Amino acid sequence: MINRRKSKQICIGNVIIGGNAPISVQSMCNTDTRDVAKTLDQIGELAAAGCEIVRLAVLNKDAAAAIKDIVAKSPVPLVADIHFDYRLALTCIQNGIHALRINPGNIGKREHTVKVVEEAKSHCVPIRIGINGGSLEKEFAEMDLPLHEKMVKSALRHIEILEDLNFYDTKISLKSSDVLTTIEAYKLIAEKVDYPLHLGVTEAGTLKSGLIKSSVGLGTLLYQGIGDTIRVSLTENPIEEVHAGFGILKSLGLREKGVNFISCPTCGRTQIDLIGLAKRVEEKFKNLNLPITIAVMGCPVNGPGEAKHADFGIAGAIGEGYIFKKGEIIARVPESDLINSLEKIIMETYSIVK
Repeated sequence: MINRRKSKQICIGNVIIGGNAPISVQSMCNTDTRDVAKTLDQIGELAAAGCEIVRLAVLNKDAAAAIKDIVAKSPVPLVADIHFDYRLALTCIQNGIHALRINPGNIGKREHTVKVVEEAKSHCVPIRIGINGGSLEKEFAEMDLPLHEKMVKSALRHIEILEDLNFYDTKISLKSSDVLTTIEAYKLIAEKVDYPLHLGVTEAGTLKSGLIKSSVGLGTLLYQGIGDTIRVSLTENPIEEVHAGFGILKSLGLREKGVNFISCPTCGRTQIDLIGLAKRVEEKFKNLNLPITIAVMGCPVNGPGEAKHADFGIAGAIGEGYIFKKGEIIARVPESDLINSLEKIIMETYSIVK
């Protein structure tokens, strides 16, 4: 049982973050925010995959203006990602954005910060302070300290700016492309403040390398009870970030959304295309929103018994396979019918009409 860190609670749209709320999975659109139709299409795809909060890059005034139409039709809360230009933040707030990602110390004069904070207060818009280990302010970058300590000092400076303006509706992230730096930064900030934390290993890489780094970094922190929202940053279709995020949470027993897939490694007893079969099963049921475990096993001798904890499963044989439920074989079908037969049994069990 993981004992989660007790953080203060904030809301981004209708999503509660922190406290005892479920850990939320986020992603970010890679579309041009000025293209309202394409951006909404991708938001819809992310939401269908389970994404609960989506971040949008706001690079200029046209993108900020587009926020109004995007917010009006978005199925999930949106965060505007803004760097340096406080006017973009003001426009996004006025256009209905649900949260900002902006560092108050990087938007120029104090009066600019005051304007943004006052506008955020009046519209109940939280601010995420986002520290990146690769782009620290010069005063912190030049300190003779470990990188994770510099990152925390930067975060505390931005927090102080907001608190001096009586703003506490804040979330914090401290991301590095180095896994150990990321872990140490979050552990240190978790000891110093009670604000909710957004976890991520930035610039983690492509699907394979990014999953490894994110799983190690986020998994370590989540196991220690640290983290209130997560994003698995991948150089890949953002939908893969969502699937990966829920996969990490499910593996730690922190979320039960969607199917948990298990499959055995191949061995000399395998007499079916196990790798291909496992991939097809995972693809078939990846959007099935049931908290069940589906197993794909390589042989009928040991498969059902080894995976008896699974709700449903397939055990391969020569040209055919067995479908089992809680370790009990319930059907024997040709290899070509395995996945469709499994789907039919699951649908009938839960009275789901396709």
